[in-house]
Amino acid sequence: MKKIILLLLLVLPMMSFAGSTKEDKHAAKYLKGAVPVENGIVTYKKSFKVPGQSEQQLFDNMLFYIKDNLVEKGIVDAHTRLISDGSSDGVISARVEEWLVFTKKFLNIDKTRFRYQITATISGNTVNLIVTQISYLYGEEWEEIQPTGNGGTIYRAEEWITDEVALNKKGNKVLPLSGKFRRKTIDRVEEIFENAMDMFEENAKKQQEEEGKKVPKRQFVVE
Repeated sequence: MKKIILLLLLVLPMMSFAGSTKEDKHAAKYLKGAVPVENGIVTYKKSFKVPGQSEQQLFDNMLFYIKDNLVEKGIVDAHTRLISDGSSDGVISARVEEWLVFTKKFLNIDKTRFRYQITATISGNTVNLIVTQISYLYGEEWEEIQPTGNGGTIYRAEEWITDEVALNKKGNKVLPLSGKFRRKTIDRVEEIFENAMDMFEENAKKQQEEEGKKVPKRQFVVE
């Protein structure tokens, strides 16, 4: 019995350490450098090469992705619209407003309107994506309880989720209030980029299967 207790005393700290290490690695995703800033503006970029498809195919697929997966699924109001279909200059651009949900409980949802601009350009077999002009409208659901007259509060990403304002002085922790915006924004932008690559992956898979070829998972070169 003593041996079993001694073994548990040795194993439990190791299990705790392993759990905290996993947690720390996940937390690191949201720390210094996770919110890129260019010329004072929060700007996320992703470029990847798609082999085996023409520039026109990539353009058509990207336009479909932005229209079908972002614009049409966004909140339907003046903030969600296709700005350019790229027919004149090859630049596909859209403004999108969607919900970011922080917590969801019975009769209580903590969420914000998430607004951003996404731009896509195609050069040869390279897809270039940019997400910028990010802002949030938060707290409008509280208006009936504590009217402020402005329908909630608008926060710009530059004043709310950057390293300087969303991390503690040591840069090793995310602050509670602005931190939840930072985490959800990082996750959502990453999801937008990943979903775009997944779409091209599926298209390439279908095309090559029709040609009798075997397609490896994620054959793109990400820059």
